[in-house]
Amino acid sequence: MAKQTVYIGADHAGWELKELLEEYLKEKGYEVVDMGNQNLVDGDDYPDFGYAVAKRVVTDENAHGIVICGNAQGICIVANKVKGIRAATGFNKDVAKSAREDDNSNVLCLPGRHIDKKAAKEIVDTWLETEFSKADRHVRRLQRVEEIENEEFGL
Repeated sequence: MAKQTVYIGADHAGWELKELLEEYLKEKGYEVVDMGNQNLVDGDDYPDFGYAVAKRVVTDENAHGIVICGNAQGICIVANKVKGIRAATGFNKDVAKSAREDDNSNVLCLPGRHIDKKAAKEIVDTWLETEFSKADRHVRRLQRVEEIENEEFGL
């Protein structure tokens, strides 16, 4: 049985890591959809790729997204502008695990300039293999996030 779909995107600062993770995830049996940039282009803009990944993730409930820019923050900000996205930075395995377990994150944001390839693979594995805990307090908090999102972005 095929594993879930992972949409992946990165600007120039995360491009090399994106390419590595795309191949790594395909080898592990994931269906990977590259949302760009297709080639290394110095000076390209992270909002284009963070937005493209986020838009696809919200239309596919069985999918997750991975986005990469220099420090993970800018691309995380743009991904979270899409209603239904819960993007979280994952700079180590523990943070990535809790982002899934506690916050049911559906987009992982990685810092291309501040993480090595081995750590990135471990973080991605941990994040993709961790399930949302569904603990009452986490469900309650995410319901509140959804209420705020609906208030701000409309139904």
